[in-house]
Amino acid sequence: MARKWANRAIIAYVVFGFAMYAYLFLFAGGTVPQEYMGTASDPKMFLTEREQLVAEEYSSIRNLLFFLSTPYEWLMYLLILLSGASRAFERWAKSVTRFRFLQTVTYVFILNVATFLIVFPLAYISHLLSKSYGISIETFSQWMRDEVVDFWVNFAVMAVVIHFLFLLIQKARQRWWLYASLSLIPLVLFLMFLQPVVIDPLYNDFTEIQDEDLEEQILQLAKEADIPTDQVFEVNMSEETNALNAYVTGIGSNARIVLWDTTLKQLSDRAILFIMAHEMGHYVEKHLYIGMASYMVAAFAIFFVLAKWMQRIVSRHGKVLKVDSVTQLRVLPLFYLLLSLLLFIMSPFANAVSRYQEARADDYALEMTQDPDAAIEAFQELTRAGRSEVNPPLLVKWFRYGHPTMFERLNAIEKFRGQ
Repeated sequence: MARKWANRAIIAYVVFGFAMYAYLFLFAGGTVPQEYMGTASDPKMFLTEREQLVAEEYSSIRNLLFFLSTPYEWLMYLLILLSGASRAFERWAKSVTRFRFLQTVTYVFILNVATFLIVFPLAYISHLLSKSYGISIETFSQWMRDEVVDFWVNFAVMAVVIHFLFLLIQKARQRWWLYASLSLIPLVLFLMFLQPVVIDPLYNDFTEIQDEDLEEQILQLAKEADIPTDQVFEVNMSEETNALNAYVTGIGSNARIVLWDTTLKQLSDRAILFIMAHEMGHYVEKHLYIGMASYMVAAFAIFFVLAKWMQRIVSRHGKVLKVDSVTQLRVLPLFYLLLSLLLFIMSPFANAVSRYQEARADDYALEMTQDPDAAIEAFQELTRAGRSEVNPPLLVKWFRYGHPTMFERLNAIEKFRGQ
């Protein structure tokens, strides 16, 4: 039975891959409607023919990798269960130590190493893709350093979280999902507080921005937005990428305004001020806290469904999956699989909410700066630097875009300018 399940899963994955390839490369069009030709949202107005072809090609391949990678993880977790590998990992962890916490740490470490190695080919292909199209300029050693840091940070967090989770499952079989959801609140707040000052510096160097005049203008915007900060940080990303970015991160006294050095080099001061006003719009409209509250509500629903779903699967198919009870560590790949599946199903809704908030932040920035020309420059340069599609296919927008498409953003600016 396990072999039959595995064969069917592999066939389903291959069929899905071919279907997505056909959708992205043969059927999905990325052109703008005829009535918008010649406007600011028409890529022909700000991209060369070569840049348009490169953007379409790069975006299609990247989108295909996205739609292949998530089901690939589901397949990976399923095969780890069906093959008995998860059961073997648990037995090994229990043979190493009699202390429950160390058993969890050992099991999570083995599982993380296994999944890291299995997922590594797709991750490396993604790195090569971004490098071949001029997005990433990282050397292999630089990229591997970030991958290794990711591994250890994720392992450290997950070892503690998973140990606590299984304690809840063992102590409260019927209501663990409720306690797990509630415990996410302090954990998320703690990680958000640490992110700017502890986690982010593990990957890059942050320094105070060198352009004092620009910093003064940004801080003036921050003062108008009541953001409690007295400096702007510059992060050295030009050694890794040609992409552009800026953001406001952290909560409370750890709030930071951050600009990538690539953004400082490639955009005019006016365009940078618009981008910063956009990021401040999120702060002013409390999008961070609204988002956190929304995620907490969603967490209750996800964990509730997950608990019921996982219990039912183990009860009906535990023998095939080599799992006897939801309290066993070996059930963790099933937990990961179902959680990933639920998040994927919910992503179109979450992305729609995010796109609404991003559009609101765009509106705030336009009202604050009164500079639609700078906004158009910023988005057109972001499109060029990121090799982005102006008007992506519908499924790509639903599942990948937490921001409005460039077509939508540029049209909104044109409407503002025409008021």
